[in-house]
Amino acid sequence: MNLSPMIQIVDPLELFDAWLSEAQKSEPNDPNAVALATTTADGWPSVRMVLAKQVGEERFCFFTNALSHKGTDLAENPRAAMCFHWKTLRRQVRVEGAVTELSAEASDGYFHSRSRASQIGAAISDQSRALSSREELEARWRAFGEAHPGVIPRPEYWRGYCVQAARIEFWMDGAHRLHDRFLFTRDGDGWAKSRLYP
Repeated sequence: MNLSPMIQIVDPLELFDAWLSEAQKSEPNDPNAVALATTTADGWPSVRMVLAKQVGEERFCFFTNALSHKGTDLAENPRAAMCFHWKTLRRQVRVEGAVTELSAEASDGYFHSRSRASQIGAAISDQSRALSSREELEARWRAFGEAHPGVIPRPEYWRGYCVQAARIEFWMDGAHRLHDRFLFTRDGDGWAKSRLYP
């Protein structure tokens, strides 16, 4: 994207959609992959990659086991940061905000849109907890599938979350490390925009 129209944009979600659309054409794998950072109540940080999903008007949603490390972090401290990095485009987007939980209906809808094999995998995983062997994992997967030949029930602990963006920063690589950075900060029903030093 030429920098001039970027400077004129006042809606960061519009800009994010445009950048993601370009990334979908250029990135070899998972253009919606994003680093998700959470912290415990006493400030211990943790970061991992997840896949960001758009749910309705929400751009920055993800699904996980609520009993996992990230799930327990969010129960203690419902705030998070995300960083999308599109290496081929030499761009990144940072998102920060409070985290809200999606409705059971929305989680059901996404859960049942996944492949049956993935649904079983989510249902049998005690995510983030110790596992004795790969064989145990595969045995649990087979047994659960055999016990549920029809619809796979969504586990109550498998939920969707959305980051309610309060700050969105766009970064573009520049020559001589003179990168372009634009920060959008939530301001009532709109956004305030500022250019940052690289």
